[in-house]
Amino acid sequence: MARRLQLFIMAAFLFAPPASAQSGPNGIAFVQAPEQGSGVCLGSTPEEGFSCAVAQCMESGAADEDCIRTNWCQPAGWSVDVFVQHQEGLHWHEVICGLPTEGIARKAAEAACDPAERDYLIECSMVQMYDPDGTEQISY
Repeated sequence: MARRLQLFIMAAFLFAPPASAQSGPNGIAFVQAPEQGSGVCLGSTPEEGFSCAVAQCMESGAADEDCIRTNWCQPAGWSVDVFVQHQEGLHWHEVICGLPTEGIARKAAEAACDPAERDYLIECSMVQMYDPDGTEQISY
């Protein structure tokens, strides 16, 4: 009897339907192709989010290999994209994601741009904010 029960349990696991791919909240993926484009997408896994973000990045004409996977946060939370320029002219974007509130996201961007901490920057400002659903909150 015990052997039959073991076989039944093993069969139940073997033939059970697969679990949902999403085991938790959506994450957010950020991709950048310097001087070419970028992409931002939600996904239930990093692979899903980055695949979508790379596709967005390539829509601007960038090649797949140029679309650098920079950030993944799960849960997505609030996210900020900060433009930064060094006094020698180099510039880049810094993304901070997975933050619990809009207010904390704004304060994170302000802290990232604090001239007392980064006196070598000639430019630093938040250029985009995303809510937990991946919706842009600032439009230029």
